[in-house]
Amino acid sequence: MSIKNKVALVTGGSRGLGKNMALAIAKKGIDVIITYNSNKEAADKVVSEIESLGQKAVAFQLDTSNINGFDHFVRQTMSYLQEQGGSPKIDFLINNAGTALYSPAAETSEKQLDDIFNIHYKGVFFLTQKFLPFINDGGEIINISSGLARLTFPGSSVYASMKGAIEILTRYLAKELGERKIRVNVVAPGAIETDFGGGRTRDNKEINARIAGLTALGRVGLPDDIGGVVAFLCTEDAYWINGQRIEVSGGQAL
Repeated sequence: MSIKNKVALVTGGSRGLGKNMALAIAKKGIDVIITYNSNKEAADKVVSEIESLGQKAVAFQLDTSNINGFDHFVRQTMSYLQEQGGSPKIDFLINNAGTALYSPAAETSEKQLDDIFNIHYKGVFFLTQKFLPFINDGGEIINISSGLARLTFPGSSVYASMKGAIEILTRYLAKELGERKIRVNVVAPGAIETDFGGGRTRDNKEINARIAGLTALGRVGLPDDIGGVVAFLCTEDAYWINGQRIEVSGGQAL
């Protein structure tokens, strides 16, 4: 990996929004490391796509809900960067990996809540903590939230609560890391047509139409609507954006 190239780490980069983010970041001339939970084949395809754009890329397995694996992952990442001839540090950490939960509060089990907490808050918190010594000063952390932290749809109380916590964490991190000129922002997508949550926004025509009807621009979002915003935040043009929640929803439920 060239010393002059900046490096971004995108968790959950093998599919959906994470894949789109990784590709959009690569188009900005930034090398990319992605993680995947189980689908190595899909991750390898993303790596090939990034390499076809002229950037270096690699995919590592990581369960972001299991903090016991974080030390090994950090060592693996730093070793890779050193082997490529670059600095053993990254410039951008994009905390994207996640999973859905659709369950009314009255029916949600402790295990369901714990699972969402581990991947959407605890995992994000401690992976960020582990990488802080290995993020270059002047870099950035981008956390991914959801439009559901602002508006309400029945069944998303636990998921949305964790995203709300991430939004508050983002502001605190921006303040605490200011001395190192590390910016911390949160991108909150609206409803997007991906396979997230079993693809119900994409595949359920009734849900899709209802959301489109609530959106000022008249449709449900697509992955391409999100990746470019994350990539923009990884450029010098976005340097003065810090500690902000950026909702990317086409004007949903205004």
